[in-house]
Amino acid sequence: MMEVVTSVTVAARQYGYDVLLITNDEGPEGLRRVAVSGLADGVVLMDGAPGDERVELLRDTQAVLIGVSGDPRGLSCVDHDFAAAGAVCADHLADLGHAEVAFIADAAAPHDRTLAGFRDRARERGLRFVHRPCDRTYESTAGTFTRIMADRPGTTAFVVQNEGAIGPLLGLLRTSGRTVPEDASVVALCPDRVAGRHTPRLTSVAGPTADLGRVAVELLVRRLTAAARGEEPVDELVLLDPVLTVRESTGPVDGMRFAVQT
Repeated sequence: MMEVVTSVTVAARQYGYDVLLITNDEGPEGLRRVAVSGLADGVVLMDGAPGDERVELLRDTQAVLIGVSGDPRGLSCVDHDFAAAGAVCADHLADLGHAEVAFIADAAAPHDRTLAGFRDRARERGLRFVHRPCDRTYESTAGTFTRIMADRPGTTAFVVQNEGAIGPLLGLLRTSGRTVPEDASVVALCPDRVAGRHTPRLTSVAGPTADLGRVAVELLVRRLTAAARGEEPVDELVLLDPVLTVRESTGPVDGMRFAVQT
């Protein structure tokens, strides 16, 4: 979050704007105070999502969401392309020869767009997969892992979009006699700093976080410029391409010592 805030601040200064930071602790009232009072020329709202009551407060001001609203009418949005990120995971594992994959999601923060992108590309590439959400705890991850291996013993790769489950999953693979990547490949949807602190270092798919803030400011400046000219601002949606970084946690099926252990 602070990386995005910093990039917003830096980009805003390049256009001659100062930044007033309103925290979540202030809630909708803090946003209403700024939007209605005219304290700010425009608003960048982080974590905008469908059903967010804060979004409705911004209809009558110039605003950009970092995130995608269910009804972006009258707003511009920038977000990671989660569907493309899911597709990248599927392509990477299919290229390595994997045919049985498990997708472990975060039960508290499911990313339907990631799963949709993964599912569509998996079907195109002939991957058989199972989707299982779990909490960010060892116990929940262990139960999910046990069910996956019981239901799909031929699983040779895991896609994880749940940062709290990454460490437990790697431990569970080790204790079950599976070495990463010789016996099981793991791809994580997470920031590079998270991927790099695990052993082995994780192959990961991430979006350019700093670009979220920069693009948000660019969209907002375009809206403000149009309004100043008496023109109707254009509602824009920008999705940032994901980046696959291959590290030590993925490998080809042909190099596996075994695919199934009972």
